[in-house]
Amino acid sequence: MAQIVGGGPPVNDAERRVIAYLRDHAPADWLLLHNVEVPRGHDLFEIDLLVLTGHSLVVVDVKGTRGRIEVSGTRWFPPRREAFGSPVAKLRGVAKALKGQLVSRATQLERVYVDSLVVLSSPDAELVDPVGRDAPYVTDLPRLVATLGDVSRVRRGCSTDARPYLTAILDALNQTVRRSTSPPRFGNWEVEEQLGGDSRVTEYRAFNATLPGSETVLLRVYQADPLADQATRAAERQRIANAYQSLARIPPHPRVVRSRDFFAIDDESRFVLVLDDVHGEALQLSMGGRAGMGVIQDLLAGLAHAHANGVIHRALTPACVLVTDDGHAVLTGFDYAKPGPRNYTVVHELGNVLDGHYVAPECQNRPERMTAASDVYAAGVIACQLLTGEPSAGADADVPDVVRAMLDPVPGRRPTAAQALEGLRGVPQESAAQGSRLRRLFRHLVPRP
Repeated sequence: MAQIVGGGPPVNDAERRVIAYLRDHAPADWLLLHNVEVPRGHDLFEIDLLVLTGHSLVVVDVKGTRGRIEVSGTRWFPPRREAFGSPVAKLRGVAKALKGQLVSRATQLERVYVDSLVVLSSPDAELVDPVGRDAPYVTDLPRLVATLGDVSRVRRGCSTDARPYLTAILDALNQTVRRSTSPPRFGNWEVEEQLGGDSRVTEYRAFNATLPGSETVLLRVYQADPLADQATRAAERQRIANAYQSLARIPPHPRVVRSRDFFAIDDESRFVLVLDDVHGEALQLSMGGRAGMGVIQDLLAGLAHAHANGVIHRALTPACVLVTDDGHAVLTGFDYAKPGPRNYTVVHELGNVLDGHYVAPECQNRPERMTAASDVYAAGVIACQLLTGEPSAGADADVPDVVRAMLDPVPGRRPTAAQALEGLRGVPQESAAQGSRLRRLFRHLVPRP
């Protein structure tokens, strides 16, 4: 039975389950410290669990996410929920920061390995990581003790025996970490679960603390530098506010995610964007053919509504489209949108986030040229993938003429999103994809003369 040496109250049942499991199953000489914070300058790192084993100090992040979770790039795609930033990348950054804090207290701790591990606490959780970048840093409850006890995880140059450093580690932790007295709270929103993020933004699921039992929302908490000069701070504030300003221009529509609020924390070291918690899964998980023509129509309806109100999305991919439980699509991901004419832009950041498959020909390596027509092209690629399994409409591809027109290399020949939607209104919900498959099969069976 491991020893719990302190910490703050667990935030949710998933954390309680993991703490109890380690308490009851881990070796007696392991030490557990849960729900603590590590302040570093103006940053604050929240840690679900610290485990001091015989060979390393491990920073643990607990995820209660259920079902099959697919990893694509730097995002995790869970079922029936919006995609979120990989918690692995952020956790590794926290581990690195903690190591730096410990070494600043005692230089001999340079020899101690600070590991990071994401624990999927739900019994049915499954991580699908084709590239294998995140998987080594993720485990489940049955494998947790074995993973934590794996000495081979210690990197070269660090000691495989942390016991001689035990007193120094505990002294340094005592000076570095502080007990988290309550779940993180931003304004009236109390965090229920931290989802993921990166060095610039952290994503949470939260509820209104003044209305217990109320529906949940999604929080995107952006980091800012309050000590930067005035011009830099103004530019940073404009970049962070971009998604809110874009969504604020768009009147409520069932096919576009709704923004509820945007506000600064304390000395503007953090900004919070509050969004609807859409109960659906990213379209990226349905590209194998489960989504129908109705999803394409919903996507175009949301895009047409955004365009009608002067907003260009500019980063449209299947990851930005959520398919709800009732089969409808909702457009999200407006961080890099253009909310009408203005005298500043975030276009220079697009090169770091764009997926080339969905970028119109005229905008390849030229994101400043993005228009409503380039949004339509991206929607055309998504439609083509849903209908044929391929991102482009070849000569033999059986897709509606309007989808083929959306992929025209000349922007001026593409229909608007509203025109494309109207052109698809007469197409039956399921017949397009089924008919396409049947016609392809027929051509294989009966060659053309």
